[in-house]
Amino acid sequence: MNLEPMGPDDERVLAEQLQRPARAVAGIAWRCPCGKPGVVATEPRLPDGTPFPTTYYLTCPRASSACSTLESQGLMAEMTERLATDEKLAAGYERAHEAYLADRATLGHVPEIEGISAGGMPTRVKCLHVLVGHALAAGEGVNPLGDEAVRALGEFWTRPCLSDESAR
Repeated sequence: MNLEPMGPDDERVLAEQLQRPARAVAGIAWRCPCGKPGVVATEPRLPDGTPFPTTYYLTCPRASSACSTLESQGLMAEMTERLATDEKLAAGYERAHEAYLADRATLGHVPEIEGISAGGMPTRVKCLHVLVGHALAAGEGVNPLGDEAVRALGEFWTRPCLSDESAR
């Protein structure tokens, strides 16, 4: 896991993106080409003690909105069906699950979520936001369904998600 530290400008941009203060951020896992945070890595336990399995949290509003559109169009169900019939895809998705768990382990151990990744991995697709966040943070080739979802989003970063004054 390769994370950039979060600075004060990042905190401000994240609060704008999320419309609330970011919680338990371990670092910036992926930046948009414009320089703004797009995916953060979160601690596996929130400050109030709640276990939090979503290590890679998609913060870019444009990408998040586009994921919601893809979800409403049935992409998650289609991907889940393919997992049941495509052994190569299922094996790659299992490896993505293991990679996700390994990344989270570098941030800490939380027994309550041991063996549980996020987004439905390794047997189904439950959340494209998680898969896209993982694919952007880990890079192409780690999460095959995340990579597919990123390609389906298109170039969401071509129009900045926030005003220029929020740019880093």
